[in-house]
Amino acid sequence: MRKQTDKAIDGCIIQAILSVPPEDMKRKMSYEKVQQLVCMLAMVAWQKDNGAKRLLQLILLHTAWEVGSGQLHYSVLEESQHGSFVGRIAQDLGLEVSELVPRMFRMVSKGQEEHFQVNVQNGILFVNSRIDREDLCAKNMDCAIHLEVIVDKPLRVFHVEVEIKDINDNAPVFSVHEQVLAVAESRVAGSRFLLSSASDADIDANAVITYKLSPNDYFILDSGSEEDQSKSPVLVLKAPLDREKDPLHHLLLTATDGGKPQLSGTVQLVINVLDANDNPPVFNQSVYRVKLLENAANGTLVIKLNATDLDEGINKEISYFFSNNVPSSFTKIFSISSNTGELRVFGKVDFEDVNLYDLQVVAEDKGNFPLSGHCKVRIEVLDMNDNAPEVTVSSLSVPVPENSPPGTVVALISISDRDSGANGQVTCSIWPSELPFKLTSSFKNYYSLVLAEPLDRERVAEYSLVLTAQDQGEPPLSASSSLVVPISDVNDNAPTFAQPSYTIFVKENNPPGAHIFTMSASDPDVAENALISYWLDEKQWPLSSYISVHSESGKLYALQPLDYEKVKLLEFQVRAKDAGLPSLCGNVTIQVFVLDENDNTPVVSGPTEDTPILLKVPVAAGFVVGKIHALDTDSGYNAWLHYELRDSTSSLWRVGLYSGEISTARTLEEAEGINIQSLLVVVKDHGKPVLSTTATFSVSLVAGTQAAQSDARLSRTFGNAKPLADTANLYLIIAICSVSSLFLLVILVYVALRCQSQTKEEMMYGPGTATLVCASEVGSWSYSNRHSHILAGVSGEPGAKSDLMVFSPNIPVLSESGKELVPNAAGQVSCMEPLLFLKFLLASSHMFWLQSFLEGE
Repeated sequence: MRKQTDKAIDGCIIQAILSVPPEDMKRKMSYEKVQQLVCMLAMVAWQKDNGAKRLLQLILLHTAWEVGSGQLHYSVLEESQHGSFVGRIAQDLGLEVSELVPRMFRMVSKGQEEHFQVNVQNGILFVNSRIDREDLCAKNMDCAIHLEVIVDKPLRVFHVEVEIKDINDNAPVFSVHEQVLAVAESRVAGSRFLLSSASDADIDANAVITYKLSPNDYFILDSGSEEDQSKSPVLVLKAPLDREKDPLHHLLLTATDGGKPQLSGTVQLVINVLDANDNPPVFNQSVYRVKLLENAANGTLVIKLNATDLDEGINKEISYFFSNNVPSSFTKIFSISSNTGELRVFGKVDFEDVNLYDLQVVAEDKGNFPLSGHCKVRIEVLDMNDNAPEVTVSSLSVPVPENSPPGTVVALISISDRDSGANGQVTCSIWPSELPFKLTSSFKNYYSLVLAEPLDRERVAEYSLVLTAQDQGEPPLSASSSLVVPISDVNDNAPTFAQPSYTIFVKENNPPGAHIFTMSASDPDVAENALISYWLDEKQWPLSSYISVHSESGKLYALQPLDYEKVKLLEFQVRAKDAGLPSLCGNVTIQVFVLDENDNTPVVSGPTEDTPILLKVPVAAGFVVGKIHALDTDSGYNAWLHYELRDSTSSLWRVGLYSGEISTARTLEEAEGINIQSLLVVVKDHGKPVLSTTATFSVSLVAGTQAAQSDARLSRTFGNAKPLADTANLYLIIAICSVSSLFLLVILVYVALRCQSQTKEEMMYGPGTATLVCASEVGSWSYSNRHSHILAGVSGEPGAKSDLMVFSPNIPVLSESGKELVPNAAGQVSCMEPLLFLKFLLASSHMFWLQSFLEGE
């Protein structure tokens, strides 16, 4: 029972193997079929114990595996119409139809027409143009078109072979339309005569030619055995000829091939029956075999043929020539001497074109009725290393991004050599070897150029390399191909400035929109990755009203005039950003120092001509009367001030050059008179150009006795204020009329201005000796004045810089009740009644005018 089961299983396996069509055996078997066979064989091996059957199963398993592991193979009949189905190439390659277009499915037919195309919509390989097997492969038994299928993502190459099968589309053809034979009547039965054979461009059964001779009484046909299909037909004499009866015979020779349907060709045989020469020349062997190196020089002796003829005389002389069966292309390569029978090289012998020559040589005597013999010379051409390898770059993916990882395929390279054996074995290499590329072998004579190291376009932007292919012949031949691999840029470098910070000096009062500086950042990248734009970083301090930067040129502009007195330093950051994706930034710190210009005039603060300084004479020389305080908002030399008197001829006063202190130039006596002196002080800075201002300093000289009398009158008026006011008004009118109306006008204006001044400037004095205290750079000093004089307290605006020192008298301030008034927290005291104060002023003024008048007399 078990034996029957084993036999049944073996029968199933053999039937499964034999069920595979020859086309599928040549073409790559699908993985499913191989898997079914392997599983079936494994099951049988598990169940059986017989060693011989296990061995058979392993052999079958190996055969199935070999069938499944070959390259993809199809077959198609020649002369197939356009669009004829060849095979489902996408399915057989394991590719999905939907991914053919995204993966850039393409097919390359090396060095030939595009006889095939692939429909990327369904993955079917079809015939694209007419295929003539005879044009492609001539008489070669194996005729195939090799295709390369390339897909990307990832890059893969598949090799497809399409076998072109022959059809019976060529009829046998004779080289001549009519063949004339001369046969001596003396020839005995069985004599043989070589006829011109027919040729058929087809192969195999389609090229198997059978000959048929038209019915006759004298001749039969010997077309050779089935093993020697290339043998020419031989006409055999069946019965002796009788020239007197039939001097001429017309026969029809028909050649029919073995195709379906059969095709045939014919030739007319004209046989002249002759007398005389009845012994043909004979070669010592029917076939001569010779080996010849390719590229043999013209005139090289191949072989010397020798035929013998038993006749005598002229019938023994022999001439040699090629039969009509020899192709015309062969006669252009070889020649034979008609007299000596020497076969020599006449043209180029190339192994790669034809490696085997069969030459039919005829030896014919020179009798009146020539007889001939024939032989075959078979010349085998030996290969020499005469073809250098050929390097072809079939796919080049450039430019290569500089961030490509190692292993990225850059190019596909194919190497070919027309020679055979060791002469056709080729190795490929790269020069120079230190480049970041390497070659990997992907298939026979196919290489992939891949990255071996990371790239940096900023270091090397382009690589020039040489691909060298060298065969193994003696001597070895090589070929090279130059390849340029450009590197494309990626944004991997941020813009950088030449230095981390810049210091700029700009003069103040610049025009609006003035260009003050140009910065430049560099980026070693290219194109948009090196396109730099500039902008201000205003996170730390808003600068939009002061500074702007041009986004393309990097020029800095001052949007408004800069004022040193307001802004002395602008510090900010400028950022440079490229246009890459993602963009990268660099920054630089900018310090703009504003340089001072002499654009501010010195400003004097303090008393003017309206507020004279009360000075009691006599005083000693060098007595400091006051000090001019001036301020210049500039800096440096532009703010360094010096003082001088406008009227330098005055001998009473002098001013400190840099301190501004006004002091007496000599001792002043009471004899100098009672008057008010005005000093014009010029304050200048040291800038270029020099700016200056003037200040008027008034000094009232008062005698000591007059000051005491004025104090006594003031104290008496406090008892009865209103009557004294009426008397003072009347006295004032009389005094003004008697002195001068002009002087009265000046005094009234002066009094009105003083009464309208601030409250803190109003003060009243009580009786006693006035002691003035002055604060200066040299300390404090005091003195008494015997004359009564007005001393006004002046103060500038809060926070102002005062260069004019104010003298504050220590005269007690009294109220109406006779008590001393104490200043408040602001340093202010209350003012006396206007009429009483006016009476005091008029009395003092009258005395001053009167003294001046007497001095003028």
